[in-house]
Amino acid sequence: MELQNDPPMDQTWYQRTQILYGAERMQRLAAAHVLVVGLGGVGAYAAEMLCRAGVGRLTLVDADAVSLTNINRQLPALHSTIGQSKVQLLRQRFLDINPDVRITAIAEFMDEAAVPGLLDAAPYDFVADAIDTVRPKCALIEGCMDRRIPVISAMGAGAKTDIRRIRQTDISKTTQCGLAKAVRTALRRDGYARRALPVIFSDEPVRREAILTVEGERNKKSTAGTTAYITATFGNWLAWYILERL
Repeated sequence: MELQNDPPMDQTWYQRTQILYGAERMQRLAAAHVLVVGLGGVGAYAAEMLCRAGVGRLTLVDADAVSLTNINRQLPALHSTIGQSKVQLLRQRFLDINPDVRITAIAEFMDEAAVPGLLDAAPYDFVADAIDTVRPKCALIEGCMDRRIPVISAMGAGAKTDIRRIRQTDISKTTQCGLAKAVRTALRRDGYARRALPVIFSDEPVRREAILTVEGERNKKSTAGTTAYITATFGNWLAWYILERL
């Protein structure tokens, strides 16, 4: 989008953000390209906050369609959107927020084989990882590290309720998070143990009674109870971290 240096106070949708950030920083955000992988309870909120802040180009990746059980926490999930593609719903929503935003919407499952092509498809200024399965998550993280693309990763938000326990730190300092432990183990195995990885996690002990085993779901053996204010806060932390560094 073309930003004015001193726009009239009532003529731009982004004027309140520009008052806070200033015209120069808004220009940097407008020129930035952020990749968000995973558009569930965490990733969709991260992507929307980036869009509302004025990031000019977003690549959104998620294969899923909205399901009934998404409604309690996921941004595009409504009874009226059940069965519709999450990336397409968010694409339409974000264009309604900023008509000038450039969006690449990829409705594909992000497995290990797909990561190199995605990361080499465009010059990204930042990557937000909101994948909830270990192998593709680690492939994305390692691919970013290999290419020196800045990345921040969301750890497990399920089976937790205490918003005060959400933290931003390096993955080496995480506790009380099974997903973080699995990612640390995989990165160590693959030779990335010494590489810094900023993450968002919660140090609240997991509520074991809120985890159920499941069958027939791709790359998932269990599912956890979740609530919107926790997943949304994870997403907002991701967006904050990225915006502060763009």
